[in-house]
Amino acid sequence: MRHYPAITDRKIRFALVGCGRIAQNHFAALGKHGDRCEVVDVCDIDPEALAAAVTRTGARGHAKLVDMLDCTSADCVILTTPSGLHSMQAIKIAESGKHVMTEKPMATRWQDGLRMVEACDKAGVQLFVVKQNRRNATLQLLKHAVAQKRFGKIYSVAVNVFWTRPQDYYDSAKWRGTWEFDGGAFMNQASHYIDLLDWLIGPVESVMAYTGTLARDIEVEDSGVAAIRWRSGAMGTLNVTMLTYPKNLEGSITVLGEKGTVRIGGLAVNEILHWEFSETLPEDAEIKSANYATTSVYGFGHPLYYDNVIKTLRGEAEAETDGREGLKSLELLIAMYLSARDGKRVALPLEY
Repeated sequence: MRHYPAITDRKIRFALVGCGRIAQNHFAALGKHGDRCEVVDVCDIDPEALAAAVTRTGARGHAKLVDMLDCTSADCVILTTPSGLHSMQAIKIAESGKHVMTEKPMATRWQDGLRMVEACDKAGVQLFVVKQNRRNATLQLLKHAVAQKRFGKIYSVAVNVFWTRPQDYYDSAKWRGTWEFDGGAFMNQASHYIDLLDWLIGPVESVMAYTGTLARDIEVEDSGVAAIRWRSGAMGTLNVTMLTYPKNLEGSITVLGEKGTVRIGGLAVNEILHWEFSETLPEDAEIKSANYATTSVYGFGHPLYYDNVIKTLRGEAEAETDGREGLKSLELLIAMYLSARDGKRVALPLEY
């Protein structure tokens, strides 16, 4: 339910905090919607990253979030900072009366995610959680097929993330590979794939997981596996590693059902490798055009994601991934970590 006035008489104003790697995707996506939005402020503690962002966007630069919030005219503040900072920063932004958009994962702790939603509710502002992969054409077709019940009863699901993150990736910033600020292969690299487990297949009943730090010199896991049972009775697996030799190999999901089999693979669920149902429909002709070449595991969903955010703030749509939707994948992530830590099956939902 919307608690805030729609912005209809001017461009939506955004500010962005954390001008590093993923911020560049956000700047590019915002640029594609320049007729409806603008970047008015950017913030980073790294002077070089901040200067580059100011040059790229023409926005005002700030070294501290609190200083930016004191003077910004932004309607919504985007967080592309280390994951462990999201909760504290989101709460500060909400208390200043601004809408919040946070990159994945929305938080690294379950209670922190709950506090973010509570703070935004209390302040009467919107909390958006970035899940741009949902907008990829391949996954939109799969989502539609599930919604149409083309699989009949879904029996089995397999998600694989076979990527590479060398030691120098983790060494590139002190926060990488830490429990407090980053999280491991599940939480950081595979979080978009873990999001698919609930979004596509439905509520999860329980999980069992193992995690391990097999090769990298980091606090968190570089590899992990999980067995999953859904409330529908479907069962599945998640297999994640950042140790694939010599480069990224696969990001895939396979769904096996009573009346259909689908496998979407490629480096980042960007190719429909198998699409077969007992009944053929006209949209099946779209599967080849849905495939796309990818040079980035981030996919190309950011502009489409921003389209929904802008429409939501203009009062023309509802948020596709708000804070409560973001909590679903965070809950799954935390359940997997609890299972791996305690060596037991963890049932969902977690205690609030």
